Amino acid sequence: MSQPTPTPPTPAAGSKRGKLLRILAVIVIVLLAAVTIWYFLYGRWFEDTDDAYVQGNQVQITPLVGGTVVSIGAEDGMRVERGQLLVQLDPADTQVALQQAEANLARTVRQVRGLYRSVEASQADLNARQVALDRVRADFARRKDLAASGAISNEELAHARDELASAEAALSGSREKFETNRALVDDTVVATQPDVQAAAAQLRQAYLNNARAAIVAPVSGYVARRSVQVGQRVQPGSALMAVVPLEQTWVEANFKETQLKHMRLGQEVELRSDLYGGGVKYKGKVESLGLGTGSAFSLLPAQNASGNWIKIVQRVPVRIAIDPQQLKENPLRIGLSMKVEVNLHDQKGNVLPTQTAKGAVYDTNVYAQQLQQADDDIHRIIQANLPAKG
Repeated sequence: MSQPTPTPPTPAAGSKRGKLLRILAVIVIVLLAAVTIWYFLYGRWFEDTDDAYVQGNQVQITPLVGGTVVSIGAEDGMRVERGQLLVQLDPADTQVALQQAEANLARTVRQVRGLYRSVEASQADLNARQVALDRVRADFARRKDLAASGAISNEELAHARDELASAEAALSGSREKFETNRALVDDTVVATQPDVQAAAAQLRQAYLNNARAAIVAPVSGYVARRSVQVGQRVQPGSALMAVVPLEQTWVEANFKETQLKHMRLGQEVELRSDLYGGGVKYKGKVESLGLGTGSAFSLLPAQNASGNWIKIVQRVPVRIAIDPQQLKENPLRIGLSMKVEVNLHDQKGNVLPTQTAKGAVYDTNVYAQQLQQADDDIHRIIQANLPAKG
């Protein structure tokens, strides 16, 4: 039985399929052209990454002296101001040491006053010895003349010579004692005498130890990671809590090494946080480009000398400063994820900074005030133990 002959496609169906293919080809060409135009006009001037996180200063609160915690002044999340009391250690031991140092300074001042009087007494004794020597020397000269004329015996002249030698030895001893006493106080007043200065230094250290029993916040910020407990015995250097100044936060974005070719300092950056979503956009600037990759600065840097080496694209941390006003309006927390997009149009900046750092980047003066109070206490004790002015 013969098979039926297949019916060839109609010309209308073939033309319809060709038309669809041509339309699809036109769409692909248009899309490729659009992507190309977008890349050359916009895309190649921007670099973005999701590998970015909020960083900031975490000021560790550590005791400078050991002691037992008797009170805690702030809890996690609380706002504290610079100089505010955070932890109070039992001050009993440091107060006793301070009282001993104050008594030692007062005693030293009075002893040094005695040294000044010793110099005066030594000077008077030296003058008396000089007068005695002059008298004995004159008496010996007269007896020598009398002995030459035979008026007195040689034995009496010998006694006069012995008296002269004794007076000269006494004068020499008195002079040595005077010089020794004067060397202890020469070119000084009581407050600048070395013994007084040493006692003052001991008092200053005892005063600081007593003041440091009250642990204060070196900066303003928010308390985090409080681990200290009342009654705990703490040692110098142990971490009690941290203070985080949220106005001093920045973003560390880890860009691929292939993205850094046109990246420069000062370029504008747009940032978005997962915390606030796309509704909040931060403005920032490239502050520094990392001087090494993350793997190079890791605890155990990679060693690629083995034979099975595989090339991996490295990432370099880029520090981005955020507009402080925007941070105030929408504060960020350390460790939050960020979406970063760098505008590469501005190519006037450098890759590395050309100016050296000047002055302190961060500082605090809360501890200098403690030292000033110690100096005031030293001055008071010295003045109280000087002779009264009549």
